[in-house]
Amino acid sequence: MAYIIDGKALAQEVKSGVAAEVGRLRAQNIPVGLAVVIVGDDPASRVYVNNKKKSCAAVGIESFEFAMPASATTGELVALVRELNERPDVSGILVQQPLPKQISVETVNAAIDPMKDVDAFHPMNIGRVMTGDCPLLPCTPAGIMEMLRSIRCDLTGKECVVVGRSCIVGKPMALLLLQANATVTICHSRTKNLAEVCRRADVLVAAVGKRALITADMVKPGAVVIDVGMNRSETGKLCGDVDFPAVSEAASAITPVPGGVGPMTIAMLMRNTLTAAKLQYGLR
Repeated sequence: MAYIIDGKALAQEVKSGVAAEVGRLRAQNIPVGLAVVIVGDDPASRVYVNNKKKSCAAVGIESFEFAMPASATTGELVALVRELNERPDVSGILVQQPLPKQISVETVNAAIDPMKDVDAFHPMNIGRVMTGDCPLLPCTPAGIMEMLRSIRCDLTGKECVVVGRSCIVGKPMALLLLQANATVTICHSRTKNLAEVCRRADVLVAAVGKRALITADMVKPGAVVIDVGMNRSETGKLCGDVDFPAVSEAASAITPVPGGVGPMTIAMLMRNTLTAAKLQYGLR
């Protein structure tokens, strides 16, 4: 039976460290604040935004919510972002996605001050992730790296397979693994012999959003399996991209859904907001 990597417990450790540093900054009258912009009334987005606000309160970060109607234009959203760029009490800016179809995500991402871009979606930060010198890392991949460190998983020379090529998880995940000296393969919907490729992995990251895609016969015995998926079963139960009961019999370590990668993503958002505040005041 695989060791279950407890994302909730690890996230609490990260947030405790963030809270201590936020307290030190506040004692020096340095503000630490996160502005979250939500456009429209998507129920899932509302849940995510509320969770982020609760996490901010838990670590002492001031949160600011800006709600815009679903009819908002790219120009209106960019204008708000530019106002937030200028506010000294706003350390980080997060525009909750998905956005309505009429809004250009690329234009909005490019409008955020790179030093306040806590999602690391700005083109400059994407480039700095590529070169390995970005202080604000994409939250989910950064959280996964913390989880691997927590189990002392030395990635040097290991074969890692990332299933999924999104700009939010798959691609930056591959880059962070490469920077840790792993050999990385990215798989996607057109990959041939997916099961065969996955079976080579010492570390397998599943991030496609397809329930139970990864089955036990696709996992190398003793592999570390990271499940990024957030899906619903026929009964409405939250589940991942990995067939957890079966795969946990083959893997050496595995993340659960819920309680795995999700809490770490929010914890890393809190850390990024702290880092952004320090950057803006020339602190390390």
